[in-house]
Amino acid sequence: MKSILAPSILAADFANLEREITMLNESEADWIHVDVMDGVFVPNISMGLPVLEAVKRHAKKPLDVHLMIVNPEKFVEAFRRAGADILSVHLEACPHLHRNIQQIKSLGAKAGVAINPHTPVIDLENVIQNIDLVCMMSVNPGFGAQKFIENTYQKIRDLKELILAKKSSALIEIDGGVNEANARLLLEGGADVLVAGNLIFSSSDPKELIQRLKRL
Repeated sequence: MKSILAPSILAADFANLEREITMLNESEADWIHVDVMDGVFVPNISMGLPVLEAVKRHAKKPLDVHLMIVNPEKFVEAFRRAGADILSVHLEACPHLHRNIQQIKSLGAKAGVAINPHTPVIDLENVIQNIDLVCMMSVNPGFGAQKFIENTYQKIRDLKELILAKKSSALIEIDGGVNEANARLLLEGGADVLVAGNLIFSSSDPKELIQRLKRL
């Protein structure tokens, strides 16, 4: 399977969001990654339902929504209605994770589970067969443009072993600090989906950069 590239609009120009989404539509990007932060689970507030609804009106690619929020079960239905195709909730925020996954699936969306850098892969053992995606944080969540955490490479290998052992079809998504220097190593290590925000939106030619990343 070819790698999937999911540019994060957290780094987009929000004063020209329609233009940014149009650029992604015209590029070789596969998904559009949307980071939702509540200022409680993570120390920042990003965007919510009105922004997702606006993005959905223009997006021609699947919306990959990463919920960095507490009590996600209260909001996943609204985010699904607003346009989310993939919904990822944080393992650390969900004491009833299996129920959260069932809820997302019942809404017809793909279900993902995100894990923070300190969370061991083995904590996914009892849900890995039930999910479509693992969003592995390679920075501490809450802010863009952070430095990549090197231990991520080992975590990818550990997760790949777990996926194979459990005969799961879950994709491995890497979120945080992805750049041209480490992207190939991440894919070679077993990653399927790369999230990149600042890297893409700070480029003088985002579409050309996306094309290069897709050629890795």
